[in-house]
Amino acid sequence: MNNIAIRVNNLSKCYHIYDRPQDRLKQSIVPKLRSLVGRNPGRYFREFWALNDVSFEVARGETVGIIGRNGSGKSTLLQMICGTLEPTIGSVETNGRVAALLELGAGFNPEFTGRENVYMNASVLGLSQEEIHARFDEIVAFADIGDFIEQPVKHYSSGMYARLAFAVAINVDPSILVVDEALAVGDEPFQRKCFAKIEEIKRNGATILFVSHSSSAIIELCDRAILLYGGEQLFTGQPKKAVAWYQKLMNATQEQVLQIREDIIQLLDSQPSSDVLATPETQPNKLKVNGVYVSDLDSKMETIKEDEVDENYNVSLISKSMVSYVPNGAEILNFRIETLGGRRVNNLIKGRRYRIYYEVKFNEQVENVRFYSIIKTIKGVELGGITYPTARSYGISVKENQTIQIFFEFDCNLWPDTYFFNCGVASDSVLLHRIIDAGVFRVTNSKDDSAIGVVDFGCFSSIRTKPSVSTSVGDIC
Repeated sequence: MNNIAIRVNNLSKCYHIYDRPQDRLKQSIVPKLRSLVGRNPGRYFREFWALNDVSFEVARGETVGIIGRNGSGKSTLLQMICGTLEPTIGSVETNGRVAALLELGAGFNPEFTGRENVYMNASVLGLSQEEIHARFDEIVAFADIGDFIEQPVKHYSSGMYARLAFAVAINVDPSILVVDEALAVGDEPFQRKCFAKIEEIKRNGATILFVSHSSSAIIELCDRAILLYGGEQLFTGQPKKAVAWYQKLMNATQEQVLQIREDIIQLLDSQPSSDVLATPETQPNKLKVNGVYVSDLDSKMETIKEDEVDENYNVSLISKSMVSYVPNGAEILNFRIETLGGRRVNNLIKGRRYRIYYEVKFNEQVENVRFYSIIKTIKGVELGGITYPTARSYGISVKENQTIQIFFEFDCNLWPDTYFFNCGVASDSVLLHRIIDAGVFRVTNSKDDSAIGVVDFGCFSSIRTKPSVSTSVGDIC
């Protein structure tokens, strides 16, 4: 219990929706009168469940992201955790001081100066007058609004208003920090400062609950992620997996959404493990029969001939986080990384040249078709990729039942680690098919190397000792 910062238990929120203003008045009077005479009270509203039976725990020091489409219940959930909204069913427990970055500046008085609002808002967040006075200069410096701190906030621009509100909330040393899309505040330098401050709070052991539509922010900042859809908690687990399912939902029709929901439920039932990489023990269906490798990949049987496999191909290294979108006129097949000689490989040697290969089978004629692939870190951070044709060129025309082979060559200048690649095909702004984490590969180093980080930029280092200069009294005079 002591290690739990937030506990959400069977949380639900129902709103009453009235079709006409007079129905609200009827609901406040008529049911009571009908109950007095023993009749069915009836009702004049429709129920809308903004959140339905959500449960999870957040440990102290953990950063958990919440992701989902607009209207999925993210803000409703945060408001109930912060205590500004009462749940219809369920309960919320929080242990520690909570600082909420929800509607920034919601508690500001427009007639008060920035200074007065800092003292008022920080008091609401639980700081004493002495604590506020000790941190005032730090708050003002973080907001960076200059002499406007002495002016009524009604004269502030929307950016200045939000920056001051953010600066107050972020500098109260919270045990629990709740952030709802507040990192989009201000210009780029201020956003970088916000991210740095949140990282500092995270390092100091605070618990962070973070809502964002930014997939990269969820992946970079969070230890776990919760995917909400239509008020329902669909997935809780690795941020990269939650983002993959979220992106798939964003590009699905209403009919496809229902199938995706079932896919997620079945996946969680069949694969409770949150491992990113499969091993022979977790994937026992990976077999070698008469010199041919056979694997069950996304429910499609794939055969790999032994003479097509490079010595640096590890049969047990496959992606468990792969998510395939519903094909929309085209389907991606046979995706892999190859040597330039066409032999399949997934253990890459740093400094050598390889290519990403896949095929796309088109079920209909399509114009302006583009193909793309992206390489990502194990945490899902996109490092770079390529498109064909280029952005300034018109896409190609493809006939019905035609199959296109794609070759993307690249120099493997990555630092030794594990990486993934995506495959995609689109026409204009229409996504035809996409596979997230289609393949996984490891990079190893063949020699001593001074490079650090993720990408080897080919840097060269040298030092030079500057000659010492001797001085004398005569020189000084």
